[in-house]
Amino acid sequence: MHHDSMARGCFARTRVVLLLVVPFLGLGGCRSASPSLKPGAPGPAHPASAATPATSAPSAAQPAPAPAPAPDPSPASLPATTTPAVAVPPPMPQPEEAAPGEPTPDEEPASEPDKVQREALEACQTADELISNGEIDGALAAVDRAYSLMLQLPGDGDDTYLQAKEDIRVLAGSLIGRIYATRRRAASSVSRSWDLAMRIVDNDHVQREIHSFQTVERDQFLEGYRRSGLYRPMILERLAAAGLPAQLSWLPFVESWFKVRALSRASALGMWQFISSTGVRYGLDRDTWVDDRLDPEKATDGAIAYLVELHDMFGDWPKVLAAYNCGEARVMRLSQQSSEYQDFWDLYEMLPRETRRYVPRLFAALEIINDPAKYGMTLPEPQTAATNVAIARVERSVKLESLDNVLGLEAGTLASLNPALRHQATPKRAYDLRVPAGREDALLAQLASVPVWTPPQAKYATHRVRSGETLSKIADKYGTSVAAIMKANNMKTPHRLRVGQRLRIPTRGGDVVAAGGS
Repeated sequence: MHHDSMARGCFARTRVVLLLVVPFLGLGGCRSASPSLKPGAPGPAHPASAATPATSAPSAAQPAPAPAPAPDPSPASLPATTTPAVAVPPPMPQPEEAAPGEPTPDEEPASEPDKVQREALEACQTADELISNGEIDGALAAVDRAYSLMLQLPGDGDDTYLQAKEDIRVLAGSLIGRIYATRRRAASSVSRSWDLAMRIVDNDHVQREIHSFQTVERDQFLEGYRRSGLYRPMILERLAAAGLPAQLSWLPFVESWFKVRALSRASALGMWQFISSTGVRYGLDRDTWVDDRLDPEKATDGAIAYLVELHDMFGDWPKVLAAYNCGEARVMRLSQQSSEYQDFWDLYEMLPRETRRYVPRLFAALEIINDPAKYGMTLPEPQTAATNVAIARVERSVKLESLDNVLGLEAGTLASLNPALRHQATPKRAYDLRVPAGREDALLAQLASVPVWTPPQAKYATHRVRSGETLSKIADKYGTSVAAIMKANNMKTPHRLRVGQRLRIPTRGGDVVAAGGS
């Protein structure tokens, strides 16, 4: 907890005590701490004043004493109850030392939220120590405990606890990042002897997906295969370096048809379809200007790290793929419902519908790609990735289309080389822009002539939900997307609308990246 928060808490408590004490104060001075004490009568020693007991002042209800005759100037002749004109301050009372484990005599009992807050911070400290000692499972349990306690703190009405919740949330997030970084380092140091090929299962589920690729999804299949040539050589190289099966290079095919700007209804983004939180776990940063989930190379590194970790958890590729699609927590929970080992097909009926199709779709794609003639398919020539690429350090925000113009490049050239730029513009900071080799000097020479670009600020309308309306209808009405409305309102699902609910509708700009494109 921050020291200023603690000070505010102490001040608040002091203020309450003063409000309670003031009604008992007389005009003649401060009453004795104990209402039962009479003036001049000895009272029980208070720990804070045991060293020098104070003399009680006269009660406000009694008449003031008559003035004393002129006193002898000698201090010894002063009455015991008379204060000299210039009194020498008594020595400061020394605090008593509490026994170990006991509160100090003046300490107020801690409130329940204070205890919860302290326990949460102690759990964070424990997690920090366990991470340093390499005890990762214990550290995760401690972070879970801290987060659970944080949720118990009061959520409104007290800035102290609101700040404490935020501090603990940040601490827990930082600790989780360290835990996953430690796991990745440990995973990369393990010597693996995995087979470089997955065993492909052929069953009714796989055959249904083959039929879908042959018919209703045929055009998407062929276009995705053509687009794969832009990225698969790089993916294969990195899979080989990690010792992973080459078939995994086709995961982006079933995830996104190799579209680097693909956006799902669940806000999973990029060729490898990372949701934001999982992306952060694997080093994919995101801000107003750049989203690393859109960077094919960085996203591939993140996906490989995730797949390695999932294989360490489950040890069997179909379950790994299921966990990649719907999350490791769900697959782990289902796997633990039986004391016997259960593979993907044992869990099949319990998995979400999309995940049930996900693994068969990859197997079906591999079957067709390995023998297209068998399935009546003729695969097109894959596109070729750009190889002659250089880096130019750009330090101002400009639109990529403007740079295409000044360099005489085909429209969209720089956007295709720099897909992680969310607005197809360089950020307001130094950025390493990928450009065709040989054009970097010309770009820097022309940069001053290109106007600075500022991203449009998102504007919102307010919509009250009426009976019978769906999010899709509302999106059509305002010319926006379901994903944009969900993002603007922090919605987890598009299906939970209630009549009278107010929605923020983005009407211009915004941070949502449109699906489609390559």
